[in-house]
Amino acid sequence: MSTRNHPPPGTTCQETPITTGRLAKTFADRSLPLQVLRSGRGYYLGTSDQDGPVSRESVEYFSQLPDAQHALDTGNWTQREAP
Repeated sequence: MSTRNHPPPGTTCQETPITTGRLAKTFADRSLPLQVLRSGRGYYLGTSDQDGPVSRESVEYFSQLPDAQHALDTGNWTQREAP
């Protein structure tokens, strides 16, 4: 696993936005693209497949879709340590 694309848990990545789900790869052995997803708590960064959500990667929940998309685009979000 490359540390360039995956910041240490509990930190944000400002230089190179993450493009695939770290938790999806670690815990489900799946290489899936990060995307903005929605739950009852709000928008979050995570992964999904044809069957639905696979991982919630971001610590943060965002109340607005544009805020979540901006976090994904800029890498300004916090990686969760565990599912």
